[in-house]
Amino acid sequence: MKNAQAPVSSPDVLLVLCTCPDQKVAEKLAITLVEKKLAACVNINGSVESIYRWQGSVHQDQEVLMMIKTSNNCWKKLEQTLLELHPYDVPEIIAMPIVAGSKDYLEWVGENVCVD
Repeated sequence: MKNAQAPVSSPDVLLVLCTCPDQKVAEKLAITLVEKKLAACVNINGSVESIYRWQGSVHQDQEVLMMIKTSNNCWKKLEQTLLELHPYDVPEIIAMPIVAGSKDYLEWVGENVCVD
């Protein structure tokens, strides 16, 4: 029987969360990020309900959540690209380090971003 791989830590891999107004915008951004090798993979989750304060009042909207897998090396370019292309004045762009994960997957992410 094959031994299961222990999860490995990789501070070089990031999970970036970004909300979008709709599926079409999320798909366009995701394709751009993957084509530019700023993301190895982008998962687009269906509708999420966001309740937030904006310009002094509380808003409640349906949005789409992108989960972007990238590396620290790509972070600045990824953030800049999202800021340039995103339709929101202040888009949610939050990066979190991956604390642990499958060694093969984390290596795959690293091999598929910023590798020109």
